[in-house]
Amino acid sequence: MKKTLSLLSFAALLAACQADINSNQYGTSSVGRAAAASPCSVISVRQVQVKSDNNAGMLAGALAGGVGGYAIGGGKTAHNLGAVGGALLGGYAGDKAQGVLSSQMGYEYVVRLDNGQVMTLTQGSDVLLSPGQRCMILLGNPSRLIGY
Repeated sequence: MKKTLSLLSFAALLAACQADINSNQYGTSSVGRAAAASPCSVISVRQVQVKSDNNAGMLAGALAGGVGGYAIGGGKTAHNLGAVGGALLGGYAGDKAQGVLSSQMGYEYVVRLDNGQVMTLTQGSDVLLSPGQRCMILLGNPSRLIGY
């Protein structure tokens, strides 16, 4: 039972993990790296929902459900059926939990570079730029829009 509870806690922890799409936050691997920058103007802005595209919650839920389901029943067949059923239910629950916990709001920007090229960029909702506003697009990993 302790093993099942540990795995369920691990599944919940994995499902709660989400990438922070805050445009003011940098990872240590970005420090000291130059990024190309181009002046531009915002053409349009729309609010979007950003969801995690990994399946860690589903995998962790399936693992926890499989172990928990195996503990049900008294014979080999009951253990195996419980493990399969638990894995299916746990995977479904883990996937849904991750979807709810990892959803964030952001903005999709369409910008026109000064050379006439049009680009789109989606970033976190911590900074809101307005149509017509001058800004700078920083091309890197991740790319960002910053107002000036």
